[in-house]
Amino acid sequence: MTTSTFNLLDEPWIPVRWTPTELSSAVAGRPDRIGLRELLARSPEIAGLAIAEPPAHSALLRILYALTARVTGLDEAGPGDWGVRRADVRDAGELPPQGISDYLATYRHRFFLYDPDGGRPWMQDARLAHECDPDNTAGVNKLIVTRPSGNNHSWFEHTSDAAPGLPTASEAVLNLLVWHYYGPSGRCSSREVNGAKSASAKAGPLRTALSYHPEGETLFETLLAGLVPPKSTVKSAQDQCPWEWHDLPDPDAVPVAPAGPCARLTACSQHALLLVPQEPDGQWVRDAFITWAYRDGRIPRDDSFLIWQVSQQGNRYPRPADSGRALWRDLDALLLKESAGAAQPRRPRVFEYACEVSDYLRVRALGFEQEGQAKDTQFVDASTPPVVEFVERETARTALPVATLRQLGETYGRRLDRAVKRAWAQYVDDAKADAGTWAAQAGARYWPGAEAEFWHRFAQLDRTGADLGAGFDAAAARTAFLRLAMAAYDSVTDSVTRTQRGARAASDARIELYGGPRKKKQEHAGSAPRPVPAHGNDAKADHG
Repeated sequence: MTTSTFNLLDEPWIPVRWTPTELSSAVAGRPDRIGLRELLARSPEIAGLAIAEPPAHSALLRILYALTARVTGLDEAGPGDWGVRRADVRDAGELPPQGISDYLATYRHRFFLYDPDGGRPWMQDARLAHECDPDNTAGVNKLIVTRPSGNNHSWFEHTSDAAPGLPTASEAVLNLLVWHYYGPSGRCSSREVNGAKSASAKAGPLRTALSYHPEGETLFETLLAGLVPPKSTVKSAQDQCPWEWHDLPDPDAVPVAPAGPCARLTACSQHALLLVPQEPDGQWVRDAFITWAYRDGRIPRDDSFLIWQVSQQGNRYPRPADSGRALWRDLDALLLKESAGAAQPRRPRVFEYACEVSDYLRVRALGFEQEGQAKDTQFVDASTPPVVEFVERETARTALPVATLRQLGETYGRRLDRAVKRAWAQYVDDAKADAGTWAAQAGARYWPGAEAEFWHRFAQLDRTGADLGAGFDAAAARTAFLRLAMAAYDSVTDSVTRTQRGARAASDARIELYGGPRKKKQEHAGSAPRPVPAHGNDAKADHG
């Protein structure tokens, strides 16, 4: 094999997990990595992707959704009812073999990872070899997002720009996708187009965002559940993926808005990249060009797998990835059409249709906690039990219990945070004292227990619809979360209660767990003031 024959349809580069049934029936086991062709054909035998980096997992899923739409003909609304056609594919138990064969035969020449003759390597721009300085490339340490590059600190591994370890082709392709979807804004390699040099890129379409995906028992179910019906006006000839473009886009032109779901899934990158193979077979990558894709303008940011909410300034933005926030705290925003809160969160559009594929879909959250520019903090990867059957359209009676349960957990988490901060400030006699250590310790004690409590009570909700309240006991749930908050509060403040000053601070601040002191009402003239009760308001004090 040479670099010119390395084709991603056939080369094993995608890590997968096989279903237990497939593993038990295999005589000689199953490969850990496969190519795109085998992945699509054997998706019913694959449990899921085995990609360690969540942003790479999220990015590749979007590529696979687009390919699934193409090979099934679900990339257009017609002919016939789109939902019925998807159900037919589901009932067939596999992606159509003829559809896979026809589509991959048509575009096989666009899935070569390298093109030494300056052609169209997959998801890359061969023009960079001439438009960027070949003596000032980004390098493989910059390409691999878990490596430090330049003067950055080490994160997951120690490497040197002077002697970088060469990544495999599989690792390089997955990180290529991370750059397309999660790449930073700001300074990049200089690129000269039409005589003008620029070195500034815009952030990728998923930068900072948390992505939510319906996940089935097999990859086949996951891919079908991830499809969203196109508008009736969408035509596949205009709704193109990058490997389907007749020509590469003009970097000096304003980028064209996506014409449909396939372009929205795959063609919204603000970065241009080119991999340089290690000869002779391309199994390793020795260098990379990374720069901007468009000098001016920005592709409209939209995605069917994000929770969209509204800022105080009225701007629409996706819910950011937060490695310290458990997935259950987003559950009502995933299942309810309009969940409570000033941010007006709207559930990802994909969940309006996912339940039509299976009643036993989980939710997988994938993301990258990072800033708009260079700073990356942590990966985010979480999964729920099967919950998609509880979407509001299907079981509306569970809507209020799920929302209330989440709100109660959040409410007592906020109260605990206020309580320990107030206790610390009173103990040190400084209202501006930094109580970050106590707050972190309290959160570390409360949130894992709150998550377990949430899922325990969620599992007890009535699925039959016989109970108008879904069998939810709000008072018992409130008591349970309060007890968890009290236990965390006592554990954190215990070290100072051996002194009179510390005991008074802990005692005075405890009222925050009950919502804080009740505000005094305006007294009528001449009437005696009313005593303040021992405990303040409950959930109403937090609007929770």
